[in-house]
Amino acid sequence: MIEWDVVCRSTSWEPKRNANMRHKVISFVVLLTTLTLSSCFTLAQTPDLDFLNHNEPILDAHNCYPYAGHWNDRIQRALNSGFPVSIEQDLAWYVDPATGKGRVVVSHTPHPTGAEPTLEDYFFKQVTPVVEKIIAENKRSEWPLIVLHFDFKDNQTVLLQAVWQLLGQHEEWLSTALKKSDPAEISPIDRKPILVVTEEAEEQQKVFYDALPVGAHLRLFGSAHTHPTPKNMTKEQLVHWAVTVSPEELLKEKPTNYRRWWNSSWYAVEEGGAPGAGDWTQDDNKRLRALVDHAHAMGYWVRFYALDGFAPAEDQGWGMSYNFGSREAVVLRWKAAIAAGVNFIPTNQYELLATYLKQEAKELRPGPSGSSTR
Repeated sequence: MIEWDVVCRSTSWEPKRNANMRHKVISFVVLLTTLTLSSCFTLAQTPDLDFLNHNEPILDAHNCYPYAGHWNDRIQRALNSGFPVSIEQDLAWYVDPATGKGRVVVSHTPHPTGAEPTLEDYFFKQVTPVVEKIIAENKRSEWPLIVLHFDFKDNQTVLLQAVWQLLGQHEEWLSTALKKSDPAEISPIDRKPILVVTEEAEEQQKVFYDALPVGAHLRLFGSAHTHPTPKNMTKEQLVHWAVTVSPEELLKEKPTNYRRWWNSSWYAVEEGGAPGAGDWTQDDNKRLRALVDHAHAMGYWVRFYALDGFAPAEDQGWGMSYNFGSREAVVLRWKAAIAAGVNFIPTNQYELLATYLKQEAKELRPGPSGSSTR
């Protein structure tokens, strides 16, 4: 700290020299203050990637909900895989024709029948015992231990507003950040047991961010805009373009206070995605690392969907869209994704991927899962 009285009290200097010295000291202090403020401002604008699992990979439980009453145990399987864990919930809006009342349901289709469970019943009620254990342990440095990932099947305002209200009922569990007047100003996220993320739709930003007053709590965080696909290309040309376009071109926008992660198809890594993938090569690995490194340098967490590997007879409602065809093939890609630092590694094979990750907090697991209903 500058001792101003010592500088000003000195009588051994000539007046002109004394004035020059004061000018130099003041200039130095102004410069130092400017640099300090600039440094603080820069840090404030950089998202804290270490907030989520120290920026290390986590299991992303893909499509973690029942289909038409089948595979009801998926959320228990995900919770039993260990922590931290990301749980994807696809959401739709169902209106009861008898009452005219709507509700948020977990659905694989935008046209639910009414038999689907509500988000409150399927997710929040089932995670309640786990969240209560997390809070009781109070290991805040490890929070969040659950990521709730929304994939909206449509973006009608009534659905989005209902989800916002539901999150408000559980806000004490949610990792939130303050809305600032400038969207580019990144607020620190307050650690709580659950982090909620959603995807890129502008309709979602309007409800979850734009409509909020400055100083309100952001209850969930959106993903970066997807690069628009070039026009006038054949399907084959688009598939090739996806793996040859530069990472800098694919992801240009800087993070905002609301948009903090990048959700990319595996088609950007391997030509043709899982259905068209051949052998895993060094070039594929370099491509993966370049994409991840660029996303992290920009300040985004990154997810590539989705990575399964199974024979058709092993299918448990997973579908073939993300299937590399064998366990051996997908394990190669899981290991590469872990080594590259992919933050969210989505798969339908929760238990198998969990063996390759640092799945801690075993005491939080709810116990043996019930058998699935078919």
